[in-house]
Amino acid sequence: MSSATQSLQPLLDNVRRAWRTSPMPRFFQWWGGELAALLPVRWRYAFGGGAAWYLLEKQGDDWQVRRAGDSLPLATWSDSLDPAAQLVALSDALRGVDPEDLHIALCLPSTTMLRRSLLLPIAARESLQQIGAFEMDRQTPFRAEQVRYDVRDTQGPAPAGRFAAELVAVPRQTLDPLLERLRAVGIGIDAVDMASGYDRLGVNLLPPEQAPRRSHPRQRLNLALAAACVLLVVMSLGEWLHNRQAALSAMQSQVDSMRAEAQKVAALRQQLQDNAGAAGFLADRKLHTPSALSLLDDLSQRLPDDAWLERLSIDNAGQVGFQGQSKQAAKLIDAVKGSPVITDANFQGTIQADPTTGKERFYMVAQLRKPDTKAKATPAHTGSAR
Repeated sequence: MSSATQSLQPLLDNVRRAWRTSPMPRFFQWWGGELAALLPVRWRYAFGGGAAWYLLEKQGDDWQVRRAGDSLPLATWSDSLDPAAQLVALSDALRGVDPEDLHIALCLPSTTMLRRSLLLPIAARESLQQIGAFEMDRQTPFRAEQVRYDVRDTQGPAPAGRFAAELVAVPRQTLDPLLERLRAVGIGIDAVDMASGYDRLGVNLLPPEQAPRRSHPRQRLNLALAAACVLLVVMSLGEWLHNRQAALSAMQSQVDSMRAEAQKVAALRQQLQDNAGAAGFLADRKLHTPSALSLLDDLSQRLPDDAWLERLSIDNAGQVGFQGQSKQAAKLIDAVKGSPVITDANFQGTIQADPTTGKERFYMVAQLRKPDTKAKATPAHTGSAR
């Protein structure tokens, strides 16, 4: 036993003790018995599983064997037969029984048994054999080494903190010759008990050193099958998780692809909005900004006949620059004042006389009027710009 198992042993003992003292074992035993009673006897034998107890009894000079709970014997043979014949009779009676489930109990008549009722503390459930040896001197005229005994929990009513038990004993001088005879014949038994109706009482007076050693291949197979089932469940869960992860990955890929497409659509929408905004801005600016033709028309009407323009420019900020010649350039400020197209007209630089034409050369700058500051047009002078 490893150190880890030894350290857990007290805890396991406490859990086992708490389970045995609780009402749950009795409930499950009663419930299982009630459910089993609803099945036909043949079905109970077929599906019962576990240990199949057969009772071996000595009737005078004869032996008989019957299944626990049945009243009719399966076989009867004389004890005077040779051991081989007795084994054949027993084997014929137990033919068809799984050797792993087969359990034989030697049942003694109640007249040979000594029974005493006990009320024991709850803590004594884990040491019934020691309690039986202690109670033997008090409850019977025998000493513990003179008898074969067992103590069973009767599940009967008991005061708080105690449980009902029964001490069952048989003198060794009665039991040991029977055990010697069975060993001589070659019949192995699993328990020594007392007959109770058609069944057994539920004690085991067989000495532990004489208990047969059994192999349990089916139990190992069941453990292997249980381990395989656990492995299959784990693999199924792993496969389920893998499928879920694969589905999640596929969905994530689709989401990423849709997100990329959505980003492209959003970029195209933004580009469309920008283009629409730019087009709207240009259309709005074109709508609310005076055209060069209207500017030329307004200047042609406002400048006197002796003035003409040599150059006209309009930049993106709406600043207008025009250069030309006039006989009286200083009066041009008053001429363009009140224009619905331009405002803030001023000379840039100085007015210079042109000796070739005899006129004054000028350069003026102005600002195109905005829509909200556009004034009502004033009567314009007649004439044309040259």
